[in-house]
Amino acid sequence: MAETKESQQDGGMAGLGARSGKVGERELWGRRTGGEEAAREQLVHRYLPLARQLAARYAGRGRPLDDLIQVANLGLVKAVDRYDPEHGAAFSSYAVPTIVGELRRHFRDAGWAVHVPRSVQERVLRIGKAADRVSAHTGRTPTVAELAKATGESPEDVVDALSAGHAYETDSLDEPSGAEGEGARGERMGEDDPGFERVDDWEAIAPAIASLSDRDRAVLRLRFVEDLTQSQIADQVGVSQMQVSRILRRTIARIQVLAREGIDEQGARLADQEARRLRRSATG
Repeated sequence: MAETKESQQDGGMAGLGARSGKVGERELWGRRTGGEEAAREQLVHRYLPLARQLAARYAGRGRPLDDLIQVANLGLVKAVDRYDPEHGAAFSSYAVPTIVGELRRHFRDAGWAVHVPRSVQERVLRIGKAADRVSAHTGRTPTVAELAKATGESPEDVVDALSAGHAYETDSLDEPSGAEGEGARGERMGEDDPGFERVDDWEAIAPAIASLSDRDRAVLRLRFVEDLTQSQIADQVGVSQMQVSRILRRTIARIQVLAREGIDEQGARLADQEARRLRRSATG
């Protein structure tokens, strides 16, 4: 009867873990307090179902259930080591918050593939728990407004937290992107186009280039677009190489002056940068 009373005292979830077996639980706690390792192991084993059930509560939040069970088991071991039966409280009353705390720390510290501020991590967990409660009550997925009301958060913070919840795991770039034969996801991703970096530069100098003579524009095109040498340009234009060099210096200086007229300070800096780049290229 004594063992039955102890099992009833643990109650509810503890009933999943506590099994009296051949040795009374009170006796086991006494032996564990005396430092007996076998008694400690038996107590941990008895409450493993409790740890598993608590881990299952956090399933579906981006972490494998097996990992969560291991974390919950670790929390159970800590609870067994720290529990003092002389305080009179049932072990389950001490073990549940200890195990849950271990699970929450796992999500906070190790469960994120992308760095997320701790305040956002904690908000994600609160909203996740609220979603479970609201879903159990309504039988459907809760709305943002319902989650905001249940947690006291603003709708904007709820939306941010729901988005941040996807940071638990990342997708591999080597993972197939679709149907068989389509290749990995990384092969379908775009790359940075270096030409975009020249858009502002071109906008700064385009009006100035338009004001040049046809011959000067032709020399610039041959040098900077077709990448011809000054000697090759001289042959095509019908002037000497020295004249080509003078044309390049003169037109670059003119572009710099004209580009600075009527543009703001940032545009002037861009024009200066482009003019310096043109000078370096002209001497190459």
